[in-house]
Amino acid sequence: MPIRGNGGMNASPETLRLLSGLLASPGSDSLEVLRELAGEHAWLGEPVTELAQTPLEEWQAEHARLFISGHPKTVCPPFESAFLGGAMFGAACDHLGDLYRRAGLQAEGAPPDYLGTLLECAAYLREQPCGHSSELLQELWGEHLAAWLPRIGLVLQQESRLLIYRQLGQQLAGLSDE
Repeated sequence: MPIRGNGGMNASPETLRLLSGLLASPGSDSLEVLRELAGEHAWLGEPVTELAQTPLEEWQAEHARLFISGHPKTVCPPFESAFLGGAMFGAACDHLGDLYRRAGLQAEGAPPDYLGTLLECAAYLREQPCGHSSELLQELWGEHLAAWLPRIGLVLQQESRLLIYRQLGQQLAGLSDE
C-alpha cells in the first residue's frame, strides 16, 4: 500500500534539483541561470521578470529573511528539525544521516535535514535502478518530506515578498499532490 503524501516521489530528478537550487542564496549569476531555466520551466517566467527589476541585495535580503535570519524569527527555516520542532539538529538529522549512508551518500556543507539536501537525495534515488533505492525513496518521502513539504510550501506562498519564493512554495506544496 503506498504511503499517503508520497506523490513527489514521481517528480523528475531535474525538477527536484531545480527546487533544491532555488533554496540557495542568490548570487550575481542567479538571474541569468533562472532566465535560462525559464525556457524549460514556464512557471519561472514571471518571477524572472520581477527579479530583473529587483536589486540583488533586496533578493538576498528576502532570502535571508525567509530562510536564515528573519527577525523576530526566521519565517521558513529550510531544516526539518527547525521547521517542525523549532530547534536545529533534531532527531531527523540522525535518521536522515543513516538513510544517506544506506544510499551510499553523505550530507556535506549543511545538516542532513536541510530541505535542499533532502531534495537532492530524492533526485539521486529517482535516478537509481529500482530495488533498494525505491525503498529508500519511499522512506525519505513517507517519513520526512511528506510531513512538511505542504506546510513549508504554504508558508512561502503566504510570507514571501518575492514571486520567486511564492512560486517555489507552490511547487513544493504541489509535490505532495502529484
